[in-house]
Amino acid sequence: MTEVPGLRGRASGLTDRRGECGVLDRLVETVLSGESRVLLVRGEPGVGKSALLDYLAGRAAGCQVVRAVGVESEMELAFAGLHQLLASMLDRLDRLPGPQREALRTAFGLSAGPVPDRFLVGLAVLGLMSEVAAERPLVCVVDDEQWLDRASAQTLGFVARRLPAEPVGLVFGARVAGVELAGLPELVVQGLPEEDARALLDSALTGPLDPRVRDLIVAETRGNPLALLELPRGLTPGELAGGFGLPEEGALPGRIQESFARQLDGLPEETRHLLQTAAADPSGDPLLVWRAAARLGIPVQASAAGAGLVEFGARVRFRHPLVRSAAYRSAPVQQMQEIHRALAGATDPAADPDRRAWHRAQAASGPDEDVAAELERSAGRALARGGLAAAAAFLERAALLTPEPVRRAQRLLSAARAKRNAGALDAALRLLDVTEAGPLDALLAAKVARLHGQIAFDQRRGSDTARLLLGAAQRLEPLNAGQARETYLEALWAAMFAGDLGMTGGLREAAEAARAAPSGPDPPRAVDVLLDALALRFTDGYAAAVPGLTRALGLLVTVDASGEGLRWLGLAGGRASMIARELWDFESWHALATRQVEVARDMGALVHLQFALNFLALHHLLAGELAAAERLIAEDRLIAEATGNPPVTYAAMLLAAWQGREHEASALIQAAAQMATGSGRGMLAGFAAYASAVLNNGLGRYEAARDAAKPAFERDHLGFGRLVVAELAEAAARTGDVAQVQATLDWLSERTRATPTEWALGIEARVRALVSDGQAADGWYRESVERLGRAGVRAELARSHLLYGEWLRRQGRRVDAREQLRTAGEMLDAMGMAAFAERARRELAATAKTARKRAAPAARAGAGEPLTAQEAQVARLARDGLSNPEIGARLFISARTVKYHLSKVFTKLGISSRGQLHLVLPADPGTTPRS
Repeated sequence: MTEVPGLRGRASGLTDRRGECGVLDRLVETVLSGESRVLLVRGEPGVGKSALLDYLAGRAAGCQVVRAVGVESEMELAFAGLHQLLASMLDRLDRLPGPQREALRTAFGLSAGPVPDRFLVGLAVLGLMSEVAAERPLVCVVDDEQWLDRASAQTLGFVARRLPAEPVGLVFGARVAGVELAGLPELVVQGLPEEDARALLDSALTGPLDPRVRDLIVAETRGNPLALLELPRGLTPGELAGGFGLPEEGALPGRIQESFARQLDGLPEETRHLLQTAAADPSGDPLLVWRAAARLGIPVQASAAGAGLVEFGARVRFRHPLVRSAAYRSAPVQQMQEIHRALAGATDPAADPDRRAWHRAQAASGPDEDVAAELERSAGRALARGGLAAAAAFLERAALLTPEPVRRAQRLLSAARAKRNAGALDAALRLLDVTEAGPLDALLAAKVARLHGQIAFDQRRGSDTARLLLGAAQRLEPLNAGQARETYLEALWAAMFAGDLGMTGGLREAAEAARAAPSGPDPPRAVDVLLDALALRFTDGYAAAVPGLTRALGLLVTVDASGEGLRWLGLAGGRASMIARELWDFESWHALATRQVEVARDMGALVHLQFALNFLALHHLLAGELAAAERLIAEDRLIAEATGNPPVTYAAMLLAAWQGREHEASALIQAAAQMATGSGRGMLAGFAAYASAVLNNGLGRYEAARDAAKPAFERDHLGFGRLVVAELAEAAARTGDVAQVQATLDWLSERTRATPTEWALGIEARVRALVSDGQAADGWYRESVERLGRAGVRAELARSHLLYGEWLRRQGRRVDAREQLRTAGEMLDAMGMAAFAERARRELAATAKTARKRAAPAARAGAGEPLTAQEAQVARLARDGLSNPEIGARLFISARTVKYHLSKVFTKLGISSRGQLHLVLPADPGTTPRS
């Protein structure tokens, strides 16, 4: 099907595109049946995408149809495309959960509030579409997706992947598949077959055509319908007859645009001026265009002569986006500035201040501080709506219009920050390069250096990061002591992250520089307490740092997650859990990790949530709650799928190692080690080594475990040694490496003197048992079991039972050994630590008693098909008392989709209500259901 406005004769009656129309017909049928469908209609300009989308809208009888069109000049206005699509649905906002409702209202500028996370906005859009579709199936059509503002494109890409159980069709038209839509089902629209192309060309001609010209046009257009119709326009009869009227070079869209430009040249001057005005306004508001036209002295009658290229109805619609582009580019620069000035004057400054500011900026012929200041205010509004890309564009344009050089550099720096926060790191660096070319005062130069370092950290550039941040901190010292200390803390984090894969001595160098920094304010901020404690940790050692670290941990546990406290939590990030581990404080580790998950989830900060989930999962692993850890890891993967970010690998790698899944664990460990080496991420390398040691100790490969654990232990990353020390001590003892066991004992003794927690003392007692004999060893093993039992570190408690039982068997005390080995085996089996449980079974068999192998837990408790992964997640959350909207927010699906999954869960498990879920899905060990 090829329908282009203004065609005559046979062009509108072609029977081509049957295959493409069939795909769209089936999409509508599926939506009407109650299921969702997503489709990207992709192809070059003019190939017929818009005509196919018109066909879809016309065929969707029985559905509600909403439409939006991306406009190139509107790409900088955050959520403009999304607002266009959802405008008719906003009366249903009150049906959404509060956080989602407020996020969407703030994004659209309907209310003031904190910056909305784009994923909360995505959930709100998903919920809004679900509410509308519950009344009547919904078809959403978005044309020219490549010109949507980034915030709208990201949100719609999120929604497109989360619509399994909704009667919603979401169809995009685009030239190429952008990153936001990558991987979605596609309908690729290509040129017409030669026969149809010839017929379409003939239908548009008013006279005879030389056969050579016909062949040339068909060949050069490659069957592109718009090109077939437009390229011959403007050619003289002689050119059409002679066969040499078409240029032989140039991209096809450019040549189509040239054809439109020739048609514009043939219009009366007033009509051409009106089309140029309409092209400069992306809103499509005809009243606004006419107000601007009146300011320019363009009469109403001018619209009649341009009827073939533009339609003035409820909206201003151009025949094709290339017509708009050709019209805009046809005006001389000075004339286009006058048009933008008229549009700015016609735009209501209260109702649409940002579009007015943008028109004023386009009208400016040179630096203008008044316009620059207005753009800066627009950037602030864009940030308040979560439009980071829009804010960066406003600020960049404001900088270019700023007459005063230092103020210009300040705005460029702000634009670069916004680009970084939006994830456009290369663009941020380019702006920093421009900023550095101008005159900078000392403070501004130091801030530029700090941003360079922060971006280097984002890019995982290893040793570069610490060096850049240290340099920036030193430059900030005499200018702003508070910012200098924050930057020193960032440099310390970067050096810890790089570890020995970064610059030689980098961590100590960063710590010494921080020690020499000016003192913080009195009373000190949390950032100052932590900076001083960490600097001591890496210069004067563990014992000297413990008081400061303890104070910092107390501040972290109690800090208010709002205002300055929220910014502090951002600086601390997931390192709070590292500090708790450094202090052997298992309870605070759990409290901090749980709180980080709650804060990140409430804010909708999904990238931070991924890391918080992993920190909490690590705690569950040591607590022996592997099922709980596995659910958190599954949620991390779900977020990764929804956001397009990679999953965080720490907890998944360690879970596979603790479970003894050799093939999977080895693959994850190898991938993490390679990634760490390639990016200078020493801490990741340490986690990979720790996972390798756990895996090999479980499998009884003690030399491999020792060789993996030793370098990780020697690196002594913050909060990391207390994880790997037990693995190294056990492996070294089993390989006869007494010196290495003694080294771990010396390390432990230093720490238990400063932080005598039950966890620390329980591990120390176990290591002392490994280097002791007779009654002394027996006493140390018993102490280890008692202390670890009180500490809550159940995985380590089970390991102490196992080591004690193995030692008792070697001493010939078979009865006592059986008791310990049976306890160890039952605990390890219940936890899911299969390899260690198998060790216990082998040892128990050697005492002439065989333990029964625990049956693998069933995937379901009822009859019928097994639950899918998402059904199992929904079922467990419903069992634990979460409502459908709460489950939807947790799993990034709509409440309607939750209901759909639960209905399938009930059928598969043979139950009739969520109140029965606890009977067929028992609560996981160590967890407490919600009331």
